[in-house]
Amino acid sequence: MAEDFNSRVLREFRENDGKVGEPFTGLPMILVHHVGARSGIERVTPLRWFADGDRYVVVASKGGAPEHPAWYHNLKAHPDVVVEVSDGAGQVATKQVRASELPGDERDRIWTWIKENNGGFADYERATDRTIPLVALTPR
Repeated sequence: MAEDFNSRVLREFRENDGKVGEPFTGLPMILVHHVGARSGIERVTPLRWFADGDRYVVVASKGGAPEHPAWYHNLKAHPDVVVEVSDGAGQVATKQVRASELPGDERDRIWTWIKENNGGFADYERATDRTIPLVALTPR
């Protein structure tokens, strides 16, 4: 049976001190442990993160899909979570964080920077009619 994409990224992250292969080679990654908003089941989702001070910012793009990713809804329902975070160079730390959606101007400032400096995110925005949320994961 073929390994699904997220399972492969999780395995690579844990086997290689936070380093993963394509399409994330050399990029800082975060494994977000979250609890299902309806199911109550704990899940782990690998995401790329962007620094904003001491916060890790993640993008709820779902590749430009018309709906938000499930992890976004889970973090809204249960914002206190644990993350495994990599700097992309082999340093991994486990941290307790609180998730919060970035509002208005703050979101727009960071989103503009992400799109200007990280290729495909502008493509995701063009592919959907929704405003793509940014979620800050702030250490507790």
